[in-house]
Amino acid sequence: MTRPRQFDLICFDWDGTLFDSTAIIVRSIQQAVLDVGGAKPTDEAASYVIGMALMPALAHAAPDVPAEKYPELGARYRHHYLARQHDISLFDGVLPMLADLKSRHHWLTVATGKSRRGLDDVLASRQLHGIFDGSRTADETAGKPDPRMLHELMREFGAEPGRTLMIGDTTHDLQMACNAGVASVGVSYGAHEADEFGPLDPRFVAHSASELHNWLAEHA
Repeated sequence: MTRPRQFDLICFDWDGTLFDSTAIIVRSIQQAVLDVGGAKPTDEAASYVIGMALMPALAHAAPDVPAEKYPELGARYRHHYLARQHDISLFDGVLPMLADLKSRHHWLTVATGKSRRGLDDVLASRQLHGIFDGSRTADETAGKPDPRMLHELMREFGAEPGRTLMIGDTTHDLQMACNAGVASVGVSYGAHEADEFGPLDPRFVAHSASELHNWLAEHA
């Protein structure tokens, strides 16, 4: 098949980029910390760690929780998130965007701080069947901003760094792209504010999934 003109491999973050889950993750982190006796993180502190691997994220958000409570902290987070996960969905416009990119023969992948089990649960939905060509999760590689996820995906598909694009809603995503030597695009409708992205030199910052779709149609 004819490959697209600019990027062969497009890697998406999941939460806050494709999936409208930021508020629920923040509330789940806060409640989990309270459950184990820690001080409730602010919304800003809880949203900052979205995209990181689970345990480093929780440890960063709850510096007053001792390490021996981390297993319980992780279990309480999963409890609260799973209780709310059916209340969240893809951002409006994501499915048409993915279908359009698929029709242009890009390789579409996911690089996420979620666990493999958590990602597989959401990818099993009928609406996402067959959309993604590959994925990597923090628990099977390394958490962001370590570039290992992107390196592994590039090797899997034989994609060059100059033909790879990372799209995410956090500085962790964009820093991972910098560390891997690939281009990035930020989205401002997720966990981190757009003014934090500047030093990481994204090609574009989209303020909605439709803006992201339009940019990709023109530039990807």
